[in-house]
Amino acid sequence: MSVLGIFSKEKKENLNKGLSKTKESVFKKLSRAIVGKSNVDDEVLDNLEEVLITSDVGVDTTIKIIERIENRVKNDKYLGTNELNIILKEEIEALLEENEVNKGSYVMPDTNEPYVIMVVGVNGVGKTTTIAKLAHQFKKAGKSVLIGAADTYRAAAIDQLKIWAERVDVPLIKQKMGSDPASVAYDTLSSAISNKVDIVIIDTAGRLHNKANLMNELSKIRKVMQKQIQDAPHEILLILDGSTGQNAFEQAREFIKATDVNAIALTKLDGTAKGGVVIGISDQFKIPVKYIGIGEGLEDLQVFNKSEFVDSLFLST
Repeated sequence: MSVLGIFSKEKKENLNKGLSKTKESVFKKLSRAIVGKSNVDDEVLDNLEEVLITSDVGVDTTIKIIERIENRVKNDKYLGTNELNIILKEEIEALLEENEVNKGSYVMPDTNEPYVIMVVGVNGVGKTTTIAKLAHQFKKAGKSVLIGAADTYRAAAIDQLKIWAERVDVPLIKQKMGSDPASVAYDTLSSAISNKVDIVIIDTAGRLHNKANLMNELSKIRKVMQKQIQDAPHEILLILDGSTGQNAFEQAREFIKATDVNAIALTKLDGTAKGGVVIGISDQFKIPVKYIGIGEGLEDLQVFNKSEFVDSLFLST
């Protein structure tokens, strides 16, 4: 079954609204970058570079974009600044399209076994609410869902997940605080198999005492799950807070080192002007940005569509 198929397409207005702060910030900076200029010259490109970096696109991705625009300037000596928005949009979209990996990553295998999603990320990035939003939308699409509370290091994590599970009316497998997280994962998969559940979502600890502990814990959870479902987890979903800008890059690097992340969700984009981080994360890590969070409501989690994202970012106001 296709993830794209089971998520109802949100109204484009929601995406436009969710990215409004980033869009407003980018356009204001861009206007200042080209003031008094009619042609795209070295000074304009230098200013544009600063605009992109301060919009949290990231240095490496910014350099790529600037080089692409420089090549267009060379081919068209009289490129006007009034065309810069259009050119910038085209080049960002082209860059993201070229860097798209795992184009089939939104397709779940049609098997008799549950599809297992292991959710990772530091505390406070929106892990619990993202799990609830995913569960809600899967359930709304007619899929049975089971959540496993394998972050047993914080009582609050279990309690919050219980509240959200009840809110979206999805069963939760939990144990007491301090229990073995791998044991929770094992129990969750056992229940999912016996009840023929379609989707299993496993929460994990956001932070342990050190990186080695985190890596060992995640590895142990995976090994225990694979005793029941050989290729579980099918998806290791890293949740990042888009409003943290460059910190999101650092968190991504650490978790990608710790485990085999194969999907990313960027949350809280509606409350920040740092939405450019989506472009940098998508480009730099070669791991699909699969979901974006553009609001607090259960419907405010969208499957990330590169074309629609860039279109909303550069939509005229």
